[in-house]
Amino acid sequence: MKSLAELAAIKAKMKDKVALRDDSDNTRVVVGMATCGIAAGARPVLAAFIEAVSAADMSDKITVTQTGCIGMCQYEPVVEVYVAGQEKVTYVKMDAERAKKVVEEHLIGGTVVAEYTINNSL
Repeated sequence: MKSLAELAAIKAKMKDKVALRDDSDNTRVVVGMATCGIAAGARPVLAAFIEAVSAADMSDKITVTQTGCIGMCQYEPVVEVYVAGQEKVTYVKMDAERAKKVVEEHLIGGTVVAEYTINNSL
């Protein structure tokens, strides 16, 4: 950056992206992408969520992001789903096929895929 005007231009450009992240009405899918998650196969899970959400033309309503360690390495890949006004749902031992099913049944259909949740995997 060379000037304050350049910084203001960057801020204006990024404002929409930051606003999207702060949108409490948006559904968020967060994939654990720490070393343990990646080693367990989180990359294809992240890609499957992005692809399925995009294919369903839901990218404006569902944000797919990644995070570091979620803290449950034995259950990796771990995915957390946040829907406005509802409790967080934690999916464990995910793979690409499970991710597609979660998009279809939970994110689009509104029904949690209970057999993939942490509550049913303990």
